[in-house]
Parts: sequence; C-alpha cells; structure tokens
Amino acid sequence: MFFAQYYLDCLSQASYMIADEGSGQAVVVDPRRDVAEYLADAEARGFSVVGVINTHFHADFVAGHLEMAARTGAWIGYGRRAETEYPIRKLADGEIIRLGDVALEIMETPGHTPESISVLVHEHHEHHDRRVRGRDTVPYGVLTGDALFIGDVGRPDLLASTGVTAQELGAMLYDSVQNKLMALPDEVRVFPAHGAGSACGKNLSTEKQSTIGAERATNYACAPMSEAEFVAIVTAGQPAAPGYFAYDAVLNRKDRALFDPAGAPRPLAPAEFIDRRAAGAVVVDARGPQEFAAGHLLGSVNVPADGRFAEQAGTVLPADTDLLVVAPQNREEEVVTRLARIGFDRVAGYLRSPDDALTAVAEHVTSAGRLTAARVRAALQGDNPPVVVDLRSCGERGEHGFIDGALHIPLGELPRRLDELPRDRPLVLHCAGGHRSSIGASLLRRHGFTDVSDILGGYAAWALLSAPADVPAAV
Repeated sequence: MFFAQYYLDCLSQASYMIADEGSGQAVVVDPRRDVAEYLADAEARGFSVVGVINTHFHADFVAGHLEMAARTGAWIGYGRRAETEYPIRKLADGEIIRLGDVALEIMETPGHTPESISVLVHEHHEHHDRRVRGRDTVPYGVLTGDALFIGDVGRPDLLASTGVTAQELGAMLYDSVQNKLMALPDEVRVFPAHGAGSACGKNLSTEKQSTIGAERATNYACAPMSEAEFVAIVTAGQPAAPGYFAYDAVLNRKDRALFDPAGAPRPLAPAEFIDRRAAGAVVVDARGPQEFAAGHLLGSVNVPADGRFAEQAGTVLPADTDLLVVAPQNREEEVVTRLARIGFDRVAGYLRSPDDALTAVAEHVTSAGRLTAARVRAALQGDNPPVVVDLRSCGERGEHGFIDGALHIPLGELPRRLDELPRDRPLVLHCAGGHRSSIGASLLRRHGFTDVSDILGGYAAWALLSAPADVPAAV
C-alpha cells in the first residue's frame, strides 16, 4: 500500500492519496483545488487515480474534485446524502472500494454535516469471499474527515443557515463519534481532514495523525457522556466562522469553473490598476504589515501572505467582487493560487514591483499608523482616549489576559460588527502580535473609519509593559 498525507499549513487542511502498488490504482481524498502535486506523485509512481472522495461538503476551501476528474477521468464519491450539480458516485455505509489488495470501507459518520463519511483503510484483504467487514485484521487507519479531529470533533453548528440545527447535527455526531468511531480497535490510526488553527473546531492538535486509542484516552469529546452533555460541550465556545464558509459550502456542490494554473492574472500598469480600482475592484495587499503601513493604495485591505492568508482573505473580502493583488515581489502567482483555493477567482490583475508602482501613483498612496504599546497606554490616560478593539479569540483572552475596557470583536466577526464601533473616536486595534490587527485596521479604513491605528507587537508588547523589569516576561 502507498499512503500519503498532503498538509496545507495556510488552511490547516489535510488531503490523502491511497494506492495499491500492485494494481497501480489510487484514490485521492479531500483534494485541494491546485491538483498538480497529486498528479505528479501518481505519475512518478505509475498510479492511475481512479476515484476522488470528499468526506463531506467542505466550507473552508473549494475541493479539487472537478479538477482531478477532468485530468484523470476519476469518479467523484460522496456520502449517499450528498446532492450535487455534477455526476457523483454515492457511497453507502459498509460499501467496499477495492484497489487491488488495498480496500477502502465507507463509514457514514454524519454530524459535522449530514452527508459526512469516514473512510476505513484496509492494507490487505483476503481474496476469497469473506468480506472485509469480518475484520479479522485491524484496519491500517481511518480518514475521519471533519467528524473526529486530533483532540477535538468537527463543529456541528456551521449549517444553521441551511436549515439543519446544531442540535440535530450534534445528536448525529454523538452517534458517529461515540458509537461508531470509538468502536474501532485502539490501534487504528486516525487521519483527520484538518489540524490546529482551523475554524472547523476549537481545540485541534498540531499533530497530523493519532490513533483511536489515543483519542479515546485524551480527546474531551470521546470521553463517555450522555448525548445532551456531548451536544452542549461541542457547541460551546466555537470560534466565529469566517465569512466565506457559506460561499464555499455552496460552491462545492456546484458545477463550477476549473482552476487553471496557466491562466494566471496579468500584471497591470499602475494607471490601469488605478482605473480598475476606481471601477470598484477591491485591492488586497499581501505584503507584511510594516511594508503596508509604510505606504499602500488608499482603501486597500492588508492580508499578509505570510500567515493564514486564504482564510483571512475570505474573512475580510467579499467573495463576489473583482480583486486586484499587490503581492510581495515574485509571489503574485502564489497569492492568486491561494485565493483560488477558497474560490476567489475574480482576480483582475496585479501590480508588478509594488515599490516602483506605488511611487508612480503617489497621489493614491497613504500610510497607516502603528503605535507602540507605551504610546497607547499614554493615550488612554489622555483627554480623548481611544477605543481599544481586541481582535483575538475568546480562548486567547482567557489564556493571556486583556486590556481593561477593550471592546472584544474577533477578526472573524469584524466585517459584520462594524456598526458597533464609534466613528467619532480614535480606534486602536490589537491582536496577539500585530498581524490580524493590520488586517482589521485596513478593513476599517476601507469602510470609512478615519482615525484607526494598531498596536505594534500586539498584546504581547502590551503585556511586556506591565511585567516586572527583573523577570523575563512570558509572551
């Protein structure tokens, strides 16, 4: 058996290729949209990809099933409850997909979504008629999608908008996790679709694989409890879902356009870039917060490429508008690909050599105020104290503390909570280190807030101010 995990740090997303080396047949599970890496690996090993399985309709990225099928002729498989615009193979509970000596067994594990499945991987199955279901041998592993994470379970509250309640999904998830997945042998490896940092759960581990036994012993959601307790514990304290999740969940059902890496957006002359911007395109500036602060186009939104770029872009940018890209030098294609991974395909073009280009259109360029923690502290004691806005999660505030009197609006909620902010007072935003605060401050300026700054170094810098001088501060 060949088994590979492909992990995208930016989206905390894992996809998999499983193949039988004897027959050369391979299946890819939960592929991302830029599929060249899977195809190159298959070609290098002489595999033909016969099938693509999505464990569920993903909300946090656009899956690459259509791209894989177009390039390989593979069938596209989902749980039997899935309804799509494109042809699919509906996979039923207990169904066996044979790839030579390797067998994939479908387990229905609804709860994160109604159509969610897990995939049990059997390394060898006997050639006579006794079905794998007999399980004389322990399965190699289980691909759990978003049903079971390492240290967590998939949140059951993302589909409220589509008429399935968190209570209904929570009850399904209880059965899937506690009765189905926990019935597997302890030695079975667990391979989830997401890791730490994903907004698909609240407590995900940085580990990339685990075992059923380890989860049974350490995962809060796998401990024995009643259904009511389970639903209460897994729905509490979930982070705000980024704005693009609903858009992607719908897009994954649609017969949408394919991602074409060769059809990259073109470089635009500064004058044309400015014209497109005037016509309504939104400028996303992917340079670092310091470069952005030093000089950027008026109204542009800063989403630094060095970070959770796709997720944060999807949080603060509209999905249905034309985008213009200002990227760090020679990273334009990377930025465009990362936008495409969440279905943001309407990139009209980009600025080549941003430093020179910005000089050429100096009348459209502005800078951003970034304040030291000490200056903010002094301003708070002055005559017209600013309103401090904390963009961190509830968990971060609980663990590290917070600035007294700060308004708490996590970055994921900021776009829909702008009305809560005063327009007649100075605003100072902060996060943990100064990355998200640059994003948030640029969004507020785009929406017409005039006096907006952020704290250099974030809450970590603020905490150092109040730490005893002779003790090294914990950051």
